[in-house]
Amino acid sequence: MMAVSCLTRALRALTLSQPALLSSQAIAQTRLGAQVPTAVGQCRGFLTTACLEQNRTFWKQREKYTVKPMGMKKTGGRDHSGRIRTHGIGGGHKQKYRWIDFQRLRYEPNNEARPFEEKVVEVRYDPCRSADIALVAGGSRKRWIIATENMQAGDIIKTSGVIGRMAVSANEGDAYPLGALPVGTLVNSLEIQPGKGSEYIRAAGTSGILLRKVNGTAIIQLPSKQQVQVLETCMVTVGRVSNIDHNKRIIGKAGRNRWLGIRPSSGLWQRKGGWAGRKIKPLPPMKVYINLPSISAK
Repeated sequence: MMAVSCLTRALRALTLSQPALLSSQAIAQTRLGAQVPTAVGQCRGFLTTACLEQNRTFWKQREKYTVKPMGMKKTGGRDHSGRIRTHGIGGGHKQKYRWIDFQRLRYEPNNEARPFEEKVVEVRYDPCRSADIALVAGGSRKRWIIATENMQAGDIIKTSGVIGRMAVSANEGDAYPLGALPVGTLVNSLEIQPGKGSEYIRAAGTSGILLRKVNGTAIIQLPSKQQVQVLETCMVTVGRVSNIDHNKRIIGKAGRNRWLGIRPSSGLWQRKGGWAGRKIKPLPPMKVYINLPSISAK
């Protein structure tokens, strides 16, 4: 179908040019007042640049949310200028992109500030990420989310943005602000700014730990042992991310990496430097994602 559409656009771009009339034909036309049939001239070539520009699908710039799989074009590790920016990318099986809603606390119209429940319709494999994804439905909408470890079709998950005086007893798959959960809870899909959507702890089998809550903030330990401090109104999902055996898979042969779109390295031998080898390093300092007022402002 794509080839037919490209050919149709190319044929529309064709223009026919009439050659100049011979002098004898022009004189005959002026004398007799009759039109002399002329031969059809050669047509102009294809406008390849325009066709390629029309062929591009800006699937990343969609504004209306949809649960339907979207066609995705491969970049081969190249940016807009055509130069390779990331090595080791290219080829692989065709993939469809499923739009994941990383903002769990997304209210429906006329239902703001109320906890709501959604039902898990299906849990399936996603070729664009290591974790499984779940299709949930509630109210008048459907959306894709990151599935947790024991999530199954038919489960009811709850999402709430209320922080009460007592810590809640949340089930796996529920989403709450950090301030509403007890200390020591396993969490995933962490927001670093309220309402921005989850950015941390989204890979398969990963989870973080809510260490402590201090003065309207919460401190979470990431899977890398790095600690981050965010506002207690940031949303998280309770539990561990699905597909916990992702790191145990056996590739088996070089061709399977090519199926996944992973190209081999160049094979150039390079001597290992000081970066190689085991090192004992202290834990990195805690990252703070809070705009705290300065002392001088007080």
